Amino acid sequence: MGCAGGRPGRHPEGVTARPDSGGPAADAMARVLARATVDAVQAVGGYAGGVYLRSGTAGLLRMAALTGLPGPLFRPWWRMHVNRPYPVAEAYRSGQSVHLPDAETAMQRFPQLMAGLPFPFGSLYEPVTAGPERFGVLLVLREAASGVPVAAADRERMRAAAHHLARALAALDADGIPVFWDGDPVSAPAPATARGARQAVDRLAQAVLSVDREGRIGFVSAPARQLLGAEAAELRGRVLWEALPWLGHPAYEDHFRAVFLAPEPVHFPARRGGPASGDWLSVGLYPGPDGVTVTVGPAEQPAYAPESVVRPGAGLGSPADRASALYRPVALAIALTEAVTARQVSAVVTEELLPAFGGRQLAIYLLNERHLHLAWETGFPQGFLSRFDGVALDVRLPGVETLTSGRPMFFESMEHLAAAYPGISLDAHVGARAFLPLIASGRPVGSCILGFDTPRGFSPEERTVLTALAGLIAQALERAQRYDNEAALARGLQAALLPHRLPVLDHVVTVGRYLPGTAGMDVGGDWYDVLDAGGGRLALVIGDVQGHGVAAAATMGQLRSAVRAFVFSGHDPEEVVRGTNRLLIDLDPGQFASCCYVLLDPETGLARAVRAGHPQPLLRHPDGRTEVLDLSGGVVLGIDPEATYPVAELHLARGAVLALYTDGLVEAPGVDIDEGVERLRAVLAEASPAPLTETADRLVSEAGHAADRPDDIALLLAALTDGPRGEAGA
Repeated sequence: MGCAGGRPGRHPEGVTARPDSGGPAADAMARVLARATVDAVQAVGGYAGGVYLRSGTAGLLRMAALTGLPGPLFRPWWRMHVNRPYPVAEAYRSGQSVHLPDAETAMQRFPQLMAGLPFPFGSLYEPVTAGPERFGVLLVLREAASGVPVAAADRERMRAAAHHLARALAALDADGIPVFWDGDPVSAPAPATARGARQAVDRLAQAVLSVDREGRIGFVSAPARQLLGAEAAELRGRVLWEALPWLGHPAYEDHFRAVFLAPEPVHFPARRGGPASGDWLSVGLYPGPDGVTVTVGPAEQPAYAPESVVRPGAGLGSPADRASALYRPVALAIALTEAVTARQVSAVVTEELLPAFGGRQLAIYLLNERHLHLAWETGFPQGFLSRFDGVALDVRLPGVETLTSGRPMFFESMEHLAAAYPGISLDAHVGARAFLPLIASGRPVGSCILGFDTPRGFSPEERTVLTALAGLIAQALERAQRYDNEAALARGLQAALLPHRLPVLDHVVTVGRYLPGTAGMDVGGDWYDVLDAGGGRLALVIGDVQGHGVAAAATMGQLRSAVRAFVFSGHDPEEVVRGTNRLLIDLDPGQFASCCYVLLDPETGLARAVRAGHPQPLLRHPDGRTEVLDLSGGVVLGIDPEATYPVAELHLARGAVLALYTDGLVEAPGVDIDEGVERLRAVLAEASPAPLTETADRLVSEAGHAADRPDDIALLLAALTDGPRGEAGA
């Protein structure tokens, strides 16, 4: 349904609609949308919600109804193209529900959403469809439930609410009322709240105002007349930033967005005449499900006041283009999703953030047991930041207080910084600094310091963008810290399970190599082993467990132990692999691994080999001729409990080298695996077979792309010698 221009008015039933929006048909649709929005919010315990409908422009959705949020604050999100990487668009495109229980989940799936709204809130999105007709998307915002998925009952309530709305819209469509929207959203107000004990509040020196979820002022305490220069009657019923225009300045918008989306209180200094003039006041915002309590009291001028903002902005209600700066972090958000370790996150911030704002210095401190530890620095004098490493949270420093207060701090000159923190050590006498708190889903992660070589102001748009970036960086660092902890555990497990020394037998030399992948420095499940099988025979084993991390390393350890048990029990090669396959299925259904097992008699050169979905071994003959063996084999381990594994026999002459390897040595992005195998064969053919340790190092270095390994590598070489006793190299 289209809505044309004009000023908003109040619908007789409480819905904010446009009086010139199309007559009775528009009013009917407005009532349907408003009722459905309020019902959905109440059904799943939310505090805000809305409906996006298709518009008259192909591929464009428009917000048609809104409750629990001040519409002008969220004007940049009134329009949504269906091909954008946002949850509303995905729900509409796919016809499937999207549930984001917390900010971390939203950051992982929709980093662009969190770039513009870096606050801890949960959200649910349900497509509104009737048969083949896709009308739009119903959404509800509610408090974040960190790590707790959306309950099945709430999912069903959302589906029921969307289904009910779809039926109502289909009925309107059947009555000849086109179901599309081309105007501003109608607003359905939340129920009015109690005003509290007036006498107790009036005794406070601060002005206290109660604001509903539309931003409209309800209760006004007596001190407001003196502090705000307005009578209570002049304020009640008006939108806060219309009644007090200086609070609608762009410099303060992000504070209001924060409290309307997340339950944490917000405090900030503000000027009665806007950021460039007037008396300083301290503003406190205390959110709740049914509104926000606003406190305003006198305050001293802060040392980090935004004095360079000399021209008042257009304020709330300005065109949506003014908010385009919110989308500047999108490139960084995408890059952060690909950064795995804390160092990678810090490197991305250095590469993407500093050039965008003309910065020269960057430092990132991470919180560990109530102390901040320096994790990354660039551009500062060598050793300067070391004095702040390990500082406690009770020390008065800007990098500490920005984290404990949760608010960013901007110093437009080093003089401002020195005035705010007398006696603080400075790395320069000229410049500017920004201190950003790194908080992820309400949990403190650390702080970030941006340095500039010359004094500079920070515009409202820059402050908004930097605040959004701080949230993105914190989410990425928190994820990276968890990854680093798991990777360290996996590496320790891997190191403990891989053989530290290979057995030494007559007439044979064995060498093994293992290298983790460089893409994220993750640890996989590749392994090798060499076992004394008795009777002068040697068992050579190599395998590759699906996946990476602790789970893969643990599965690898179980398989290695199983193979050793079967070998030492005297089983033949086919029984070793078949028994390991059944054990893996019993231990972890759904997990699988490839494996190659060779039982070698070094004295005769006879080898019996079994393959389970593993790459074919290589054999270098004494004359240098090197071939890719063609050994028959069975399926990978963990798939079929009844699988059989044929045994292939081959003969190794004195001076021959047998090479077993995992696919990480021959695979590369965009390159056929056969090309990788041929490259490995050529390197082995050209390499001198003695000493075998140098041959192994050359294979890993030249064939394995040591500088860029997307996967881990395991390599096991065995060479037959004329001497009675060879050397082993692990």
